[in-house]
Amino acid sequence: MAFVTEEQIQQFCEDGFLVLEEFFTTEECDAMREQIDKIIAKMDVPPHCRTEFSTDEEEQLQAQGSADYFLTSGDKIRFFFEKGVFDEKGDFLVPKEKSINKIGHALHAYDPIFKQITHSSKVQELGRKLGLEKPVVVQSMYIFKQPGIGGEVRPHQDATFLYTEPLAKVLGLWIALENATQENSCLWFIPGSHTNGITRRMVRAPPGTLPCTHFIGSEQTYQDSQFIPVPIRKGGLILIHGEVVHKSELNSSEWSRHVYTFHLMEAKDTTWSKENWLQPTPELPFPPLYN
Repeated sequence: MAFVTEEQIQQFCEDGFLVLEEFFTTEECDAMREQIDKIIAKMDVPPHCRTEFSTDEEEQLQAQGSADYFLTSGDKIRFFFEKGVFDEKGDFLVPKEKSINKIGHALHAYDPIFKQITHSSKVQELGRKLGLEKPVVVQSMYIFKQPGIGGEVRPHQDATFLYTEPLAKVLGLWIALENATQENSCLWFIPGSHTNGITRRMVRAPPGTLPCTHFIGSEQTYQDSQFIPVPIRKGGLILIHGEVVHKSELNSSEWSRHVYTFHLMEAKDTTWSKENWLQPTPELPFPPLYN
């Protein structure tokens, strides 16, 4: 991996995203994929996915179980599935490794391989190059983008979900573990869209309320013509500003598009919103990036 140049940092400031090809080696990517295979092999399907409900009350309980499972996943390794992969008894309609949308949100803390990648010297070096003084890791996800069913991710800004005061303190690192092309649903960005703040936030509802989160503010509409596709090769990394608008389409190809992604927050002089769905816990305060 070449070190990040001043020109590239300038480019990131202008566009709100930056492609760094060959940041990780093929071996590092393959190690992450092998580790995920092991994690899936040992996976217990969460009970709320297995519930066969016949009454409204049972459906309500299932929804509450699903909500709790999500809200308390910040300090755990948990499984989130694509739509329509279970039958009404909660058995798989597709091979289980093809059923998962993502695994989150604490691989960086509890899995040795993902921890090593997240805190690798090149990521730390990148943080320093970007001028981050006290970066902490707030969450991590392994995203599968399954062939044929990998769902669309609508245009969004990460700060809608990971809100800080002031803004501009959250940074995504998105690592391609396979080539990401327009065919298998690479990311699309609106260059320069990170400079206007955000128009909506996802906040926690009071405990026990369903749905467990809701949006405040208004959703922006964007034209397809504003977006540019950003393909990247296996091992490449995309830096994503917390306020840049990005999306990905449904993966209708026959190839998956595996990704490991995590978010950093500059903790110096920053407040993490108590209303965010994701909260640090006594078991897992947000770990510092630099060791």
